[in-house]
Amino acid sequence: MHQGETLLTVRDLRVEFPARGGVTALRGVSLALQGGRTLGIAGESGSGKTTAGLAAMGLLPPGTRVTGSIRLGERELVGLPEKEYRRVRGRQVAMIFQETSTALNPVLKVGDQLRMATRAHFPGSKDDVRARIVAALESVRLTDHTRVLRSYPHELSGGMCQRIVIAMALSCGSRVLLADEPTTALDVSVQEEILALLRTVVAERQLALMLISHDLAFLADLCDDLVVMYKGQIVEAGSAQSVISSPAHPYTRALLECIPSLHSRRGTLPELREYEAPSAQGCGYRHRCPWRADPCLEAPALAAVAASAERSARCWRSAEVLRQSVTESESVV
Repeated sequence: MHQGETLLTVRDLRVEFPARGGVTALRGVSLALQGGRTLGIAGESGSGKTTAGLAAMGLLPPGTRVTGSIRLGERELVGLPEKEYRRVRGRQVAMIFQETSTALNPVLKVGDQLRMATRAHFPGSKDDVRARIVAALESVRLTDHTRVLRSYPHELSGGMCQRIVIAMALSCGSRVLLADEPTTALDVSVQEEILALLRTVVAERQLALMLISHDLAFLADLCDDLVVMYKGQIVEAGSAQSVISSPAHPYTRALLECIPSLHSRRGTLPELREYEAPSAQGCGYRHRCPWRADPCLEAPALAAVAASAERSARCWRSAEVLRQSVTESESVV
């Protein structure tokens, strides 16, 4: 495996939940996860970030309608029977959840949980399984193996439990990691440790990491590429540095403006508000958008901006938004 190899490809993914006559959570989402790179997924609650991760893991509720394509290498995962998905889940694609209290069983020792997860995919000898577990613990900088394996989750700190969840994924040999708000429940210093750990693991093992978060500042520190989602659609995509420094979609600009800054002269932070009752037609963001104009009555496609195939936005006025962002960025410098 070499850096840049595409490990997971999502094409035109649509997810509809049956509740209340049908709720569409994802509408034509396309992504690509590459070895040695981290893809960030940003957006407010309800934008579809977590749904995208659960869809890739095959963990959506029964009755959910999923169309489109999720390919792990050459293997199609959409429509895969649960029995076969279990061989993929954990072994090739693993998820790091936000709350370790729900990811780890509180009544089982850590060692028992790691052994069960590892044996599900590697039914080798006791010594082989232990060696694999110890190697995974060392890769997440947990060297006191005996104490960790004999402990219950409540006897360890939140940061250690999160490292154990990451080790569980690594012990099974997963090539693709999906991390859903993995540091939200941790204090700032531990967040930095987990962030550095994920960066190291991705580089050393050439893993593909999809990092889901509402925190753009957090994503900017770790991600190579960044996707911004709104109402189940991708509204902007590109390198993390370019999206953060010069956004081309009004929604991305609004999210960045809501981040507190010591250099800002604003007395209060801006708010995202509805301008009028939303409808199903046109641009889904136009009711909250200060850039809205007559063309916004028609839904824009996700298209390249600034003549760059590596940068795209779902906005009729993306070129204008980008120019203003670049101008503001240059004025700050």
